[in-house]
Amino acid sequence: MTEQKKRRPYSSALRQEQAEATRQRIAGAARELMIRKGYADTTMAEVARAAGVAPQTLYTSAPGGKPALAKLVYDITLAGDARPLPQSDRPEVQAIIDEPDPARKLARYAAMATGILRRVQPVHRVLRAAAAASPADTRLQEVLADIEHERLKGSHGPAHHLHALGVLRPGLPPAGAAAQIYVLTSTENFEKLTEVCGWTEAEYEQWLAGILAATLLQT
Repeated sequence: MTEQKKRRPYSSALRQEQAEATRQRIAGAARELMIRKGYADTTMAEVARAAGVAPQTLYTSAPGGKPALAKLVYDITLAGDARPLPQSDRPEVQAIIDEPDPARKLARYAAMATGILRRVQPVHRVLRAAAAASPADTRLQEVLADIEHERLKGSHGPAHHLHALGVLRPGLPPAGAAAQIYVLTSTENFEKLTEVCGWTEAEYEQWLAGILAATLLQT
């Protein structure tokens, strides 16, 4: 019994690592296929083969079928890995929180947002195109709606943080600050500025840091 108890933490950690590695492999395979072939032409069977997993394992990771798989791909792409760690607990977010200067805080936020947008933009574009082509696919429409809802909800974190520090410009409530962060950090804006306008990612990051500071901070 004692020996069994000693093994449990290790076994549990190992199982979690294996599950994370499987989700990462599934998300990577699905991401590559969806970007190359499109959402509609990517099948669950193809993803299972590309990821080297059994179909049942794929459906365990994405129990809602292909729309759930698309959300899994987006979430893991956004986070950068498959660890079940909230974005707010990640080191780059803690570095933003710990930064004492408000303008530098937003510069750090802009750098993090640029990295996230670089990763998620190809996935988001595929899902937007698929949703536009299949307006009757309510489950895919719900995935995109959930993504936008989560983005807006996530924008409240930095907004309330700046409000708590007393550095938001006068008359700007946290909800208003969150709405502006949400709009300024959209994948559509990133796409237009880097692809249509030809900006580099460094130019986008510099613009985002500047516009966030000018829009949100008191002078």
